[in-house]
Amino acid sequence: MMRSRKFRDTAFILHRYIGLAIGILIAFVGLTGSLLVFKPEMAQFLITQQVGSIVPQQQIISLDAVVETAKSANANRPDLKLDSLRFPVTANSPYEVGFFDAANQLTRIFIHPYTGAILGQNESDSSFERIVLRLHYGLLLGRNGEILVGISGLLLFILCITGLILWPGWRKLIPGFKIKWDGHPKRFNFDIHKVAGIVTSIFLAFTAFTGFCWNFSDWSYPLIYAVTFTAELPEVTSQPIANQTPLKPSQLLQISNNVFPDAKTFSLSIPSKPEDAVYIRKRQNHEIFYGESGVYLDQYSGEVLRVVNSLKFPLADKVFSAFTYLHYGTFWGLNSRILYVFVGLSPTILLITGFVMYRYRHRKNKQKDVMREAHLS
Repeated sequence: MMRSRKFRDTAFILHRYIGLAIGILIAFVGLTGSLLVFKPEMAQFLITQQVGSIVPQQQIISLDAVVETAKSANANRPDLKLDSLRFPVTANSPYEVGFFDAANQLTRIFIHPYTGAILGQNESDSSFERIVLRLHYGLLLGRNGEILVGISGLLLFILCITGLILWPGWRKLIPGFKIKWDGHPKRFNFDIHKVAGIVTSIFLAFTAFTGFCWNFSDWSYPLIYAVTFTAELPEVTSQPIANQTPLKPSQLLQISNNVFPDAKTFSLSIPSKPEDAVYIRKRQNHEIFYGESGVYLDQYSGEVLRVVNSLKFPLADKVFSAFTYLHYGTFWGLNSRILYVFVGLSPTILLITGFVMYRYRHRKNKQKDVMREAHLS
């Protein structure tokens, strides 16, 4: 009994002071996370607002023409390097061609999929959804911000564990989920904290741990490979052939379609070096927005260098895939995504109610000290 009490006391101290130390930061990360739950839809909406409505037609222009149009559009910008091409998400969406400059800033060109006309161009790192994303994982502070958010993710994970330990419902289940709406403000505040905490704690723990691993992927990924006994695959490269130019994008696309005949093509990488391989990302029917499958191809011979099939992932890659579903809340489709909007809001609720609880306890202890001093005098 004594050991159990000491364990709970330790959990309480950790829970209180970690919450006070990082509560505001976690609340901010949670709020930006709520905004990003529907990031794909948000991004498409903003693109539509910029380029206007596209009326589907019978014939789509060739992939090669899209690439050449994009190159010509930035022919006077040698600082921009062609990086990738995203295929239209729907019949009403444009092609998106991405360029990066020396500072690794992204610029996108939008091209009409039926006429080949350039519909617009933007500095994507200054777009609303990109700013929210960078705020979410790095506070716009570069690597230092990523480290800070990553550490906060680990501390949030500890908060979730200690909150689970302290939840009063372990003693009596029903009262653990009950909110006394007409109770004293102190009791009402506590009930909101305990119910909001227990309902969202597991999901917050998922997002906290996966975010921590992503922000420290340089060592967390090798560790996951090691503990799952999964071998890290070597980098694939193209073999330059003398006096031979790379294959056209349309030729490489056809090869990838032969590998995944029933999958939808999401994007195609454009090699910046002679030895770079081409990666064509595919989305199979069971996968989420951006697709998890794909094909690495030699840009000169078209040889299939590696097939990435999410149905045949080794254990470590299954873990990484699960990270995506758990962090973005896509494991139950639309229902879990809506749930994650509220999960992102919960740190703000927990911060406010937790601070009120702390103030009540601080005031009570102060009153005790006053009474003790009065008694001694």
